[in-house]
Amino acid sequence: MSQKIAFITGGNRGLGFQTALELKNAARVVIGSRDLEQGELAVDKLRAAGVDAAVIQFDITDPAAPQSAYNYFNSHDGHLDILVNNAGIAAGTFPGIGPEHSVSQVPIDLLHKVFETNFFAQVALTQALLPLLKKSPSGRIVNLSSILGSLTLHADPKSPIYNAKSFAYDASKTALNAFTIHLAWELRDTNIKVNSAHPGWVKTDMGGENATMELSEGAKTSAALATLPDDGPTGGYFHLGKPLPW
Repeated sequence: MSQKIAFITGGNRGLGFQTALELKNAARVVIGSRDLEQGELAVDKLRAAGVDAAVIQFDITDPAAPQSAYNYFNSHDGHLDILVNNAGIAAGTFPGIGPEHSVSQVPIDLLHKVFETNFFAQVALTQALLPLLKKSPSGRIVNLSSILGSLTLHADPKSPIYNAKSFAYDASKTALNAFTIHLAWELRDTNIKVNSAHPGWVKTDMGGENATMELSEGAKTSAALATLPDDGPTGGYFHLGKPLPW
């Protein structure tokens, strides 16, 4: 177990790809990509940058995906050290509806879609891979959340996100934060640390060109939580090393 193994979902582009770059000297990185061809192109770029990388076809919305990922890591490595639950959707629009910001009008179909991807699928994958993470001497689980999942900040008229309310996305990240807290408590007597990461408003396909952070900055929180020392925190919610209110 001298070489650490990391799995990053949605790792073929954006924050997932940048996180793989950040883990260059920390682990062998396996990225999950819905499109295998795109994933292979991403791996070529990672290897050119000096990352020990591989790819598996992985669609977070496929019910068979968690077992498939387990089978891969169990047969190739027999354990897993780092899981970065990076894949997710914003779904700020719905066909024929337009921008989704109103809790009173959000289509229930959209709510199901966003929760299925951003919450239920994350829980299912983590549950499937947990037996392999328990074999690691220092397992790390990073759940890609958002500051928009903070109930405290959403309720505070003075907070910077008070008027930035998109119910489906925000609530899915709040639920993911709850998963972080509960799982960290369950694993409190193990070597596994579980934390939520807010990457920041990053210039990605999801964040858009008006975002305030470069991609290179956005992956630093995930990478830091993925490589926490033994005395590092668990059950927390962080952005660039600073805790956020739930």
